[in-house]
Amino acid sequence: MKPTIAITMGDPTGVGPEVILKAISDKQIRRLCNPVILGDEAVLEHLISNFKFQISNLNIINLSNLNPNKLKPGKPDKVCAKAMMTYIQEAVCMAMAGDVDAIVTGPISKETINKAGYKFHGHTEFLAHLTKTKNFRMMLAGSSLKVILVTIHESIKRVPKFLTRENIFKTIKITDDTFKKYFGLKKPRIAVAGLNPHAGEAGLFGDEEGQIILPAIKKARKLGINASDPLPPDTLFYRVVKNKEFDCVVCMYHDQGLIPLKLLHFEDGVNVTLGLPIIRTSVDHGTAYDIAWKGTANPSSMIAAIKMAVEMVRKKEGSRQRGVKNVEVLHL
Repeated sequence: MKPTIAITMGDPTGVGPEVILKAISDKQIRRLCNPVILGDEAVLEHLISNFKFQISNLNIINLSNLNPNKLKPGKPDKVCAKAMMTYIQEAVCMAMAGDVDAIVTGPISKETINKAGYKFHGHTEFLAHLTKTKNFRMMLAGSSLKVILVTIHESIKRVPKFLTRENIFKTIKITDDTFKKYFGLKKPRIAVAGLNPHAGEAGLFGDEEGQIILPAIKKARKLGINASDPLPPDTLFYRVVKNKEFDCVVCMYHDQGLIPLKLLHFEDGVNVTLGLPIIRTSVDHGTAYDIAWKGTANPSSMIAAIKMAVEMVRKKEGSRQRGVKNVEVLHL
C-alpha cells in the first residue's frame, strides 16, 4: 500500500492552498502516496476553478467553512487563524491514532495566530504541545545538505545562554536517533559546527568549543554516536556538500545552518521536526502573501516535503502503510 499523507492547508489566504494543489497535480506524487488535504473545501474549489487545475480523485477533509469571496489574499484574520490551527490539530490527532502515516504542513502566519490568542512561536512548538514532546529539534533538509539546530529563533546575543552541554548533547542524540529510525543509516556521520571563527582556534577566539560543545560530544560518543569534534563552520559545509564526509550538520544557531541550506535549497528545502512521535515535514518557506492566490507560487518545496515524508515512512523501522479511517473524506 502507498502511505497516506495528511497535508494541512496552512493559512487560507497564503500560498499554501495553491502549492498543495500544484504538488498533488504532480503524477509522481500521486504514484508515491495517497495525499489527503486537511483544509477548506470552498477555498480549494475556488482556486481549482480560477486556475484550471486538472486534478482527479482529490481527497479533502473539510475542517472550516470559509467564504473565498470574502477572504482577502494576504490578509488573514482571526477566523483564518483558528482554521489553520484546526487543520494542524486534526492532522496530529490522525497521525497519533495511526489513521495516516505522516503529516506535511503548509505555511502559517506566526503573527496572525498570536494575535488570535495562540501563544506559540510557530508549527514546531504547537506540534510539540499537541504530542506532549519535551525534546524536539528543527531540521532543514535538501538532497545535498541537512542541518539540525541547537537554538532556533534566538537573537545572536542570547545564543550563548542556550548553548548548554545538555542542549547540545540532546540535539546530537535526537539527530542520531532520527537518522537511524527514519533515514536508514546504521551509524550516521554527524558533523558538529563550532560556535566561533575557526572553532575557537584553541580558545583564542572563544572557549565555548572546549568548555561546552566538546564535553557534549564526548557524552554522545559514550553512547556509540559517531559525532565529530567541533569543526570550523567556514569550511565545514564544503566538507559535507562537496566531499560527502558527513550525513548532516548540528549547528549552534539559526543562520549558521540556514544560510548555507537556503543557498543550496532555496526552492526545494524541507523543514522536519525531529523528536516527535509522528513524522512531520513542511515547506521551508512562509505564506508569501505578496503572491497569494495569483497562480505563480512555486510548489517545489511542497513536493520535496511530501517526498521526504514518504521516504521517512518507508524507511521507518517496522513501518506499515495505512488507509484513512474514522474521518469524513470528500472526494472531488
